[in-house]
Amino acid sequence: MSGEASAPGVSPRAPRPGTQKSSGAVTKKGDRATKEKPVTVLQPVGEEEPKNPEEYQCTGVLETDFAELCTRSGYTDFPKVVPRPRPHPAFVPSASMSEKPALDDQRLSGSCSLNSLESKYVFFRPTVQVELEPEDKSVKEVFIRGWKVEERILGIFSKCLPPLSQLQAINLWKVGLTDKTLTAFIALLPLCAPTLRKVSLEGNPLPEQSYHKLMALDSTISHLSLRNNDIDDHGAQLLGQALSTLHSCNRSLVSLNLGFNHIGDAGAGYIADGLRLNRALLWLSLAHNRIQDQGALKLAEVLRPFELTHTEVVERRRLLLEKGSQERSRSPSSSRHGDSKGEKNPFTGVSNVALSEKPDKTPATKTLKGLGKKKDKSGDGAKREEKPGSGQSPTQGTLKKEDAKTSKGKVTIPEQKPNKGKGPKIGNKEKRSFLLESEQLVSEPSEVVNPLLEPVEHREGKVFMPGNKVLLHLNLTRNRITEVGLEGFLATVQHQAQFSKSKSAAKGPVGLLCLSLASEDFVPELHGRFGLGVCSCHVA
Repeated sequence: MSGEASAPGVSPRAPRPGTQKSSGAVTKKGDRATKEKPVTVLQPVGEEEPKNPEEYQCTGVLETDFAELCTRSGYTDFPKVVPRPRPHPAFVPSASMSEKPALDDQRLSGSCSLNSLESKYVFFRPTVQVELEPEDKSVKEVFIRGWKVEERILGIFSKCLPPLSQLQAINLWKVGLTDKTLTAFIALLPLCAPTLRKVSLEGNPLPEQSYHKLMALDSTISHLSLRNNDIDDHGAQLLGQALSTLHSCNRSLVSLNLGFNHIGDAGAGYIADGLRLNRALLWLSLAHNRIQDQGALKLAEVLRPFELTHTEVVERRRLLLEKGSQERSRSPSSSRHGDSKGEKNPFTGVSNVALSEKPDKTPATKTLKGLGKKKDKSGDGAKREEKPGSGQSPTQGTLKKEDAKTSKGKVTIPEQKPNKGKGPKIGNKEKRSFLLESEQLVSEPSEVVNPLLEPVEHREGKVFMPGNKVLLHLNLTRNRITEVGLEGFLATVQHQAQFSKSKSAAKGPVGLLCLSLASEDFVPELHGRFGLGVCSCHVA
């Protein structure tokens, strides 16, 4: 009976048919299962799709695009993109407030000090910060600090930065750049929006000091900061050659910050050589370097008339011969085609009319008298006279042609006298357009003409150039300059002051507006001798 009872397996203690095998058999089943199907282990999010960054289409939102591209590239720990915090304005207590702080204020100051201590540590954490436009919240500036930027990271930025149409500046602070990654970063810049004009690479010393690659002839960077990069005299030599040489010149860079480096007298001489033929740089900082009197004198000499070298004189003669041959080759074509002169002259419409009519000076004076007699007529008659041509009569065009020859761009005075009080809209519009054209006439030669073709002075068989008058701001704070170097800059400032008095400011730049020479070795008697022609002069 017991066997029959146990046969059907009714007893609760009897094992089930599917579980009568030992535990060892169960493990064998599990082994077969693992061989047939791989174990599904939950991997980190950044390692799920390591080959998909190429398929991602950026949306133009840097926070989303950067996080998604880092995730697809296999990064699990990367900084988030956050807005850059605005510095709090300095607290100025009012006169009505009591001088003794209250007890609550003391408690608050203790908590603020704790928060400020924590904020100092937060400052050095790896971050990617952005500064946004207040109107449309578009990214204007990108700050990357304390995070190792490798080639893969630069590949991510090469995809998420170009869609930012309002990007103006990129700042990299202590990101561990190398000469190789710098080359990749330079290749990234042309992909960005044309509004990008400012680049800051601070705290990124390079073994080969190849920062001059950022100042290539095809570079569009206007503002470059290279502070705290351990740049020595060799790096300064490369930067000086990037500013200008005998056959090339950087025309886009406006400001250059080389503060907190290791540039000495030789490096300052190389920078001065770059300033000889550079007419684009307006702002230069060499603060907190190792420049002494010899380097300071070289910088001061290039800002006042300096002697051309034999190589520069030969190149100047070659350029003059080339310019003369071009003018002679253009002269026959200008006689056959009447509008060739109009291409050079910004007053294109007026010059064409004047050249076609070719009136004499006596009819022009008669027309002036006629216009003076018709001054009392109604406005309809004046409007009828102004209709032929492009709002100007041939006689008016003749007057502008003559005045342009005599007064170099001051051509609006004779035109406005007969039309005073009649048709003010037309007169003001013409006046604004001609003023703009005259400004272009003044500013264009400074951008196009080679500095070697500037007017020179011959003294004792030597050729002297007028010097660099384009540089407006020079900062040499906290160097090793003594009274000797100070006297050199004093002579430069005095010369530029005389130059500014003898020449109108509208005809071109006149020299330094701000000079900083703060140091502990200056003689106090020389403090009052500065300031001639310099709007701001710091001597401490």
